[in-house]
Amino acid sequence: MKITLPEKVKKIIDTLTRSGYEAFAVGGCVRDTMLGRKPQDWDITTSAKPAEVKALFPHTIDTGIQHGTVTVLMDKEGFEVTTYRIDGEYEDARHPKEVTFTSNLIEDLKRRDFTINAMAYNDTVGLVDAFE
Repeated sequence: MKITLPEKVKKIIDTLTRSGYEAFAVGGCVRDTMLGRKPQDWDITTSAKPAEVKALFPHTIDTGIQHGTVTVLMDKEGFEVTTYRIDGEYEDARHPKEVTFTSNLIEDLKRRDFTINAMAYNDTVGLVDAFE
């Protein structure tokens, strides 16, 4: 399956991959595209740690740095870029007490709330759907 990524998303993914990291559009944006809906936002997951993401992009915001999330700003539009992670215990239904960063995309996808949200995509690899 081919997904047409927005140019800014492609640029973020390409910048990360050219720098030696993995990077994919992930979650709801992939789900919505497959269902023929227009995504509200585009999230990116990567093997790069937050400090490495920040070093690659001139304009970033520490959105949820303790959970690995940095917002990359491109022309005043924000894109959440989150390091692959494994979640610890949850204090509530949404926020883990702690996270462990991992270099494994599949480990990151395992923690996502629905199987259809546990898909990732980039133009090089294509669709990653480890859980069918």
